[in-house]
Amino acid sequence: CQEWLLNCVKIPGLMPFFIYIISYIYQYILTHATPGDVQSILDTFDQWCCSVELISNIGPKKGKILDRLLQEHCPITVLELGTHCGHSTVFCSARQNKLSFFVELIVRASDEVIPRLREDFSVERLDLVFMDHWKRCYLPDLQLLEGSGLLGEGSIILADNVIFPGAPNFL
Repeated sequence: CQEWLLNCVKIPGLMPFFIYIISYIYQYILTHATPGDVQSILDTFDQWCCSVELISNIGPKKGKILDRLLQEHCPITVLELGTHCGHSTVFCSARQNKLSFFVELIVRASDEVIPRLREDFSVERLDLVFMDHWKRCYLPDLQLLEGSGLLGEGSIILADNVIFPGAPNFL
């Protein structure tokens, strides 16, 4: 039984900027985190985001909410829409106590990926969907997910930054 964390990215023209930032974050983590210690890597990334470069990430406060959901519901298949530097992907994978864990990074628009999850990635059901991408895509992507038949009883939809900066159509 493989666990899936599908991480979809939607970054049309911002790739050079993100590669630039990611390279600095990577160097910072290499020099400040304890090698092989996932929590140290996450904490170091949080430190970077709060004190070195003010970059939004899931962080410790929202991390507690996500951690509680992961512990209470033990999702098998997780879809993460949007990624910054992989922080929440590492966070989720570190919290799962399964025998095997598989992360698939898909660098394509979410509205292209969602309709193809079953056919291209053999996903039968999504237990947790974490939306942390373009806020204007939240509602259309939720509608695509609902129409895909991949959401079932007990599926959880978690959306970041709905209040601020806001996704009023999603609410």
